[in-house]
This record gives sequence, structure tokens and C-alpha cells, in this order.
Amino acid sequence: RDRETEFPAFFQIYGDTVPETEVLELTVRGRGNSSFKMPKYGMKLEFKDKVSLFGMPKNRDWALIANFGDKTHLRNYMMTRISEWLGAKYTPRMQFVELYLNRKYMGLYLLSETVKVAKNRVNIAENDSSFLFEREGEKKLDPPFVTSNMGNSFHIKSPKNLSESSKKMLLDHLNDFESFLDSAKRKSDNRMKEWIDVDDFLPYYWIQEYSKNEDGNFSRSIFMTWEKGGVIHFGPLWDFDLAFGNESYEQNQPAEDWYIRNYRWFRLIFNDTVIRERAAQYWKENRHLFKALIDSIPVYEKIISRAVDNEYRRWPVLQNKENWALKDPYYTYDEAVDSMKTWMERRYNWIDERY
Repeated sequence: RDRETEFPAFFQIYGDTVPETEVLELTVRGRGNSSFKMPKYGMKLEFKDKVSLFGMPKNRDWALIANFGDKTHLRNYMMTRISEWLGAKYTPRMQFVELYLNRKYMGLYLLSETVKVAKNRVNIAENDSSFLFEREGEKKLDPPFVTSNMGNSFHIKSPKNLSESSKKMLLDHLNDFESFLDSAKRKSDNRMKEWIDVDDFLPYYWIQEYSKNEDGNFSRSIFMTWEKGGVIHFGPLWDFDLAFGNESYEQNQPAEDWYIRNYRWFRLIFNDTVIRERAAQYWKENRHLFKALIDSIPVYEKIISRAVDNEYRRWPVLQNKENWALKDPYYTYDEAVDSMKTWMERRYNWIDERY
């Protein structure tokens, strides 16, 4: 129950009957913002040496995502499926696991790669003019960060040991981009591609829009990269527990209406008629993959069916409606999944009718 202290620990993966790894040394601490206040919380793992877990590329840094606010436990995992299908440059790899902490059963988690610069993760140069940064909410700003002229704050995850000159370089570029966005000259002149990688932006936008990801309206967990002399790249996608019909608002987001394109940078980007035309064409060309995500839900549900039974014996919250994360009560797990699936079908049909 501590997000600051890194506690020495030992880690081992078990199969049905025997261990599948050696005992590995690491440190563990709590992770998450609002989700960390919940009874079941996430954790950040940092191993002594680089390790490969479940066949994922070696690294020292991993996360355990609790998904306590998602009664289906599927939303973050589904994001990775559609992101990979659409060919995103990097999608964090994830694996369902059941976690024991000090021999106490903690429930169903997603063991996930973290978003960081590395050869097999966010693959950009590690120097003073290459940046991985994240749009953060104003309630919690992690240093180092910069705040643009439009009031958008960005936590800079790379480079490490950020110099003031590098910090100014990124801020100046973000302010220049915002000036471009705010300029009437940008409309219909096909200049957006001089500032952002449109091929990266389109799948990133559509996954956020299709799912109506609450944080995806340019409020937080929006990752981007920029290298001096190049364009801004959107991604990777992250944090989708409040998506696909699951919201913290008193009234859930309807499956109808546009969402992401109405906010902040995204609203200004969509002022460009070329972007609107490209977005429409992208949906037409890839609509079958968004439909396939709905059709795949029973497959994902089957993967975790036994673990879900254990989860809800440990955390019997399906009928709870006590806070923003648990406000929708369900009598059964299948009812929670069916509710999400119905929302996704309505969302798909609404978008499809627009085009």
C-alpha cells in the first residue's frame, strides 16, 4: 500500500502443478492514481535483471493491472487486440495471471509491459532530442513536466536526466504545434501531415473514439513521441478500463454521438478537412476489424472463465454500486459482459451509419 517505497521481493510464475520460472529478485511498489485507492490495487515491478515473462521480450520493468473498476476484466486486453490488428507500431503486451501476494490470493490481474523507451517497446533513440511524453491530468503532475500555452501538461518520460535545454526544445515545439492548430490557415490545406504522423494518428484516434475511452479525450494517459526534425507520433495506447461503455460519470456515455473528436487537440485536428476525409476512409477500410472485436468477446471470456470465478469469490463486488468504478450492478459475470457487448454493437452501428 505504498506508491513511493520500492520493497525488496521475490517472484515466481507457477503453471498448473510446477513452477515455470526460477525465483527472481525484484522490487515492488503500488501503482495507479484513482485506481490505487480501491481495495484491489495495481503494482509496479522492477526486476534485478532483465527477464522474459510468458515469452514477452526481456525487460526489467513490468506492471500488474488490477482492473478492479472493470467488472468484465476484458477492456484493457481488448484494446491490445484491436491495436495489434490495426498495425500500431507498438502495443504493450499483456498476459492474464492470477496473483498471490505473500501467499494471499489477490485475484485476476493483467501482467503488462510498461510504456518506456526500449528496443522492443517504444523504439526511439535515447538522446537529448528524442522524447516520449504523456498528457497528464492537472490533479497529479509527475516531474519533469511542461505546460503548453493552451494549458496542456505533459510528463516527459524520456530522456532520463532531462536537461533544461531539452525541456525547452520540446515545449517550444509543442507550442509551435498548438499555434498551427489554432491558425485558420491550417484548414483544408493538407499541412497536418507536416506536424503529425497521420498513419499513426488514425488507428490511435479510432480505437479511442470507438471505445469512447473516458481518458482518451486528451485528458490523461495520452502517450506521444517526437524526435527533433520529425513529426509527432501518437501512441502507444494505454488505460482502457473506463471505455467500451464503462464510465466514471453518474450517467454512462451513450453509444451514440462523437466523443474524442470534440476535445482539445483532437477537436482542432479534426478542423482539417483532409483529416476528416482520411478518418472516414479509414473506418470504411477497417470496419470489419472493429466488428471482429465484438465477435471475439466469447473467446476472451473463455480464457479467463475459471479465474473470474476465483476473482469474484475473493472480491464479491458484481452487485456493488458504491463508487464511480462499481456503479453498474450485475447479478452475474455474463450479464456484465453482455452489457458491454450490447454497448459495443450499438456503438459500431452508430459509427457505421455515419459513413
